[in-house]
Amino acid sequence: MTEVTDPSSGRQTRQVVFAQLLLPLALVIMFLGFAVVEPKVISWANINNILTQGSYLFIFSCAQMVVIITRGFDLSIGTNVSAVSVLIALVMTGIVGPEGEAMFWAVSLGVLTGLAFGALVGAFNGTVISWLRVNPFVTTLGSLNICLGVASMASDGRPVFNVPRPFSEIAYSGSILGVDLPILYAVAVGLGMFLLLRHTVLGRAFYILGSNPRAAEVAGLPVRRYLTLAYVICGILAAVGALLLTARTGSGEPNLGGGLRLVGESIAAAVIGGVSLRGGVGGVQSVIVGALFITVLSNGMNLVKVDGYIQMIVLGSVLVAAIVLDRIRTTRL
Repeated sequence: MTEVTDPSSGRQTRQVVFAQLLLPLALVIMFLGFAVVEPKVISWANINNILTQGSYLFIFSCAQMVVIITRGFDLSIGTNVSAVSVLIALVMTGIVGPEGEAMFWAVSLGVLTGLAFGALVGAFNGTVISWLRVNPFVTTLGSLNICLGVASMASDGRPVFNVPRPFSEIAYSGSILGVDLPILYAVAVGLGMFLLLRHTVLGRAFYILGSNPRAAEVAGLPVRRYLTLAYVICGILAAVGALLLTARTGSGEPNLGGGLRLVGESIAAAVIGGVSLRGGVGGVQSVIVGALFITVLSNGMNLVKVDGYIQMIVLGSVLVAAIVLDRIRTTRL
């Protein structure tokens, strides 16, 4: 008996392979193009800078990835980062003594406060979205303003200085075997997210929720609980990124998250890397390439002295292009 094959299956496979190779190829071409204009682009110091800067964006994009896989997104990440930065700085500076007394407790309680606040924001978003069935756009837009209010009120709109130096040393300025700590933290986050999404029941449930929410309910999955957990993880990852950024600046900054710019870049990095806005598709490897693409683009434009306003236009165009690319992928594949 002759086996009948679907001729479209081979074409779809080729399309998938092409889509997976297109962005890395574009990344290499863009990097080399900037290097032709400005040779400093390919210096080791700049490459290390790209990896360090990309580490922060990668962590925030992983946060977006989790909720995008479940057909959501989080507009509050930027102000969540600002609120966490201010709160941990206030806790640390409020506990540590003038001679460095209680340094361990100051840093420990500051870190725990930041992670707890991030989880709280995520739990709020997830509860409202999953249990009250409010649109993610409206819910996280409200959270954006709440977190902005918390950051501004707690700091009176001013930076909180004198964050303990040991905190910066363990979260930013140190290195292991020549690799900067932010890069290692990003690797740890990436590995953790890979294991969560690919090798746990919770991770597989996220993909099912994004692919077919109705099927997940019929199958008896606790949809509301899992969806809430997705936003809790998103909030915790945003807090991790806030801890690292605060260690870099050495102060609690009420504007550290950059508002909607960080939101746009984190969504763009995830989506342009292959995480589908329609849910159920994407992974850590997608976010790695997407975060590097956005970081190299921004870094290259800075080195070749592109006007700041033009940079904003370019980055905004990349976000739109990412959404269009996602649309093309989901309709053709």
